[in-house]
Amino acid sequence: MKYYIISGEASGDLHASNLVKELAKIDTNASFRGWGGDLMQAAGVELVKHYKEQSFMGFFEVVTNLRKIFSNISFCKEDIEKFNPDVLIFIDYSGFNLRIAKWAKALNYRTFYYVSPQIWASREGRIEVIKRDIDEMFVILPFEKDFYENKHNYPVNFVGHPLLDAIANRNQITPNEFRKQHQLDEREIIALLPGSRKQEITNMLSIMLSIVDDFKTYQFVIAGAPSQEYSFYEQFIGKANVHFVTGKTYDLLSVSTAALVTSGTATLETALFKVPEVVCYKGNWISYQIAKRIITLKYISLVNLIMDKEVVKELIQNELNTKNLKAELQKILNPEVRERIFLDYFELEKKLGGKGASKKAAELIFKKLSN
Repeated sequence: MKYYIISGEASGDLHASNLVKELAKIDTNASFRGWGGDLMQAAGVELVKHYKEQSFMGFFEVVTNLRKIFSNISFCKEDIEKFNPDVLIFIDYSGFNLRIAKWAKALNYRTFYYVSPQIWASREGRIEVIKRDIDEMFVILPFEKDFYENKHNYPVNFVGHPLLDAIANRNQITPNEFRKQHQLDEREIIALLPGSRKQEITNMLSIMLSIVDDFKTYQFVIAGAPSQEYSFYEQFIGKANVHFVTGKTYDLLSVSTAALVTSGTATLETALFKVPEVVCYKGNWISYQIAKRIITLKYISLVNLIMDKEVVKELIQNELNTKNLKAELQKILNPEVRERIFLDYFELEKKLGGKGASKKAAELIFKKLSN
């Protein structure tokens, strides 16, 4: 079968790549084409456009790049028609994907969605669009099944979270090997995960680095995003106690004592590595003012949302400053606080449904396409 897959950021690229690997095992005649990143390409997807060419963060940034976005949508439609897939598989990235889905459904393409848009967080009315345009939804968060089925009478497939597989299947490295590879000393490591887009990295990293001098008995390591060049990070790296690695986030988390993490999938990844963290978010002022008026959630991090309580501290917008960040990092270095966080992290992992999400999703997709 022919699969056309669309993802729009690093996490979607990861989940899509693992799904493709599992689909290729089941469907030996499969061919894959799509929008994504290096991991999808390495898994066997003929890449049309890289996500770093089309990733815009926040309402204001989207508005100022509308011409490019609409150009990408038109190009995507043309490319789909040329490829003529048996199914379109959308990975999150709702602003783009739901527009493509509406067009595709009208042309009788099969439309599957893996990793649901976060309509439970904002613009819940999009459920009507999903009901109309999406043939099958595959969800990865435990509360999403209840949201769709019990609240909106829309059947979905809960497959578990693919991050559990990605973490379990990684090539592991020992702390000593990691330190030697990256010229680190024996001090404990605090990881800095500022995000993957230039806008969020610029917003977050300068604040994260502002507390380095207050923790001289630790060493700080920035997790560089594979989508960004080292030259972009050079403007932020000037302190003697700051190191940099790129494309090694899982290796870094596996040896870290604590982490400062930009809100997003990375907050959940950090928790699954059992690393106490402070969640950070600071966006464009206009985008934030719009967002806080339409987002109805108590929390912004997946960790707290899944657990339905504050497991990790969230510093949002004006709360994200040097004073608060220093105080919260000191807290999560305290043994008693860390013990409480670890217990919550183990409960979080149970709620995610166990390993095998990518395999379950691939089997369901192939079965539904074969019927």
